[in-house]
Amino acid sequence: MSDDIFAAGFKTRPYWWEAAAPSADGLDPLPDAVDVAIVGGGYCGLSAGLELARGGAEVAVLDREAPGFGASSRNGGMVGGALKIPSDALARAVGPEQARALIEEGDRSFDFIETLIAREKIACHYRRSGRFTAAHSPGHYAALARRIEGSEAAKAGLVAMVPRARQREEIGSDFYHGGMRGERGGGLHPALYHQGLAQAARRAGAKICAPADVTGITRQQGMFHVEHSAGKIVAREVMIATNGYTTAAFPWHRRRVIPVASYIIATEELAPELARGLSPKGRMLGDTKRVLFYFRLSPDGKRLLFGGRVGFKTIDEVAAAKRLHRCMRGVYPQLNGVRLTHSWRGNVAFTFDILPHMGRHEGMHYAMGCNGSGVAMATYLGYQTALKIACRANRACAFDERPFPTSVVYRGTPWFLPLVGGYYRARDAVERALAR
Repeated sequence: MSDDIFAAGFKTRPYWWEAAAPSADGLDPLPDAVDVAIVGGGYCGLSAGLELARGGAEVAVLDREAPGFGASSRNGGMVGGALKIPSDALARAVGPEQARALIEEGDRSFDFIETLIAREKIACHYRRSGRFTAAHSPGHYAALARRIEGSEAAKAGLVAMVPRARQREEIGSDFYHGGMRGERGGGLHPALYHQGLAQAARRAGAKICAPADVTGITRQQGMFHVEHSAGKIVAREVMIATNGYTTAAFPWHRRRVIPVASYIIATEELAPELARGLSPKGRMLGDTKRVLFYFRLSPDGKRLLFGGRVGFKTIDEVAAAKRLHRCMRGVYPQLNGVRLTHSWRGNVAFTFDILPHMGRHEGMHYAMGCNGSGVAMATYLGYQTALKIACRANRACAFDERPFPTSVVYRGTPWFLPLVGGYYRARDAVERALAR
């Protein structure tokens, strides 16, 4: 593919940074001692810092990069509380009662982020747009239908199946075989949301400190000594909120999250009628492939943002853009000739059981493993962990202190991803061929 798919001034950095680029300028000086030290300045760490500071705790949020440099300003800005593991598979794994509790907890994450955005008046272009999940094959459509059959959400009209004959009401494409419409979903500008969350945390009294690369933590006489690139902080409590960017400084946690690179492209501005035709209702869009696509209009409705996992080995943003452009034109042939202005990547943190986790290890709190639903879930896990640290939780969070599995062959470097990814791609291709 020639380079004529790139617009003048093409950038290998997030489109979101045009409005809110991560910066360490004007942040707080590193204190010597605090009540709680939080490692990681993304949504999870900031949400925890905000809640703890609102309760009167002295809090320092440390980040080795400019806060928000990781997934918090690199994701697609899609907001939802649904877990990634299907409810029937979850019930088989943990039992119906626990499955119901986990699903309800996931739903609360969506309600919580909406409440937080409104309470803190975070200007991030949030809109409850709903979501459309497009079926990759007739079999996938049938599976989606079985998943929601008889559910309370379906009875309440919050989810419904849309057959292929009507899918253009939701998506301007004939690539799919119908899909599922869901009303409990929304979209925002992720970098502006992060910026607003950081401002709210600082207003409440939390200190945000960067760059501060944490290299080790020891416990002495009941206090944690947090060693970092600029010195040391002593803290009564510590929280690890590093998610898909967990380093070798935390080997236990690193063995339990699998960082998977996800790539996104942004088109140049589109003609208004073309943009509206791509997503007639402005939904957040995704599909059911194992190696999925996810896409949406930009908050101003002028561009398409199209994401996917186009490589299970790290590839550069230019190569990823070429692959994603080809995939995008497969879904939307009407975008042939449309150029790209941005291409970037960020890490998604998967877990071995496809569930989010929070808990304690060696006395330190942690929250991580959002499996691609991190905008709402990371925010919520941070809040729940803060309640736990402050002893203010009215009930135990369903994600708290669950067994956090790993594998004997995994040490934090996902060497197996190309093998797994190749297998998943092959299955997607076979199902696509059979559906024709």
